[in-house]
Amino acid sequence: MSHTAIATFVLLFGLSLFVYADETPSTTGGKQTETAKESYVPGMGEIMGATQMRHAKLWFAGKSKNWELASYELDEIEEGLNDAAKYYPVFKKDAPISMILEKFTAQPIHDLRTAIETRDSVKFRKSFNNLTGACNDCHQAASQGFIVIKQPGKSPGEFSNQDFTVKQSGHRGLNN
Repeated sequence: MSHTAIATFVLLFGLSLFVYADETPSTTGGKQTETAKESYVPGMGEIMGATQMRHAKLWFAGKSKNWELASYELDEIEEGLNDAAKYYPVFKKDAPISMILEKFTAQPIHDLRTAIETRDSVKFRKSFNNLTGACNDCHQAASQGFIVIKQPGKSPGEFSNQDFTVKQSGHRGLNN
């Protein structure tokens, strides 16, 4: 890379930092003023899209018997569903999201959590399929039945950037 290209990159990077800093709200007494981040509300599609991704990752983690990752993904799914209920208590004027989620997903999530905690692959598969069915039941109840979720295929093709196999324990913290 030429010195001119490097200098141009550094200059543009520096300018972008300057512009970002100029647009970033100031802080007062350790408290940040209201920002766009604080007022941002993800759309239901964004919440459910992330939940669908987590659903697939949960499947591959459980299939690989990576119970720690499976537990993490299930936690993230619950967080996403809680966000859906929080930000969209009533979706499309007639779908009470928290009631629908409670009715259809509470038991499958509980059963799935138990299967993960006991590291039971057979119960995991059954519970995962029950959760998948619950997703579709929710979609029907919210008049979104055209969205059909299914068990992921044989390989995590869309997630080829993640290894789902269990790795040997060995924390790589900041001091390592």
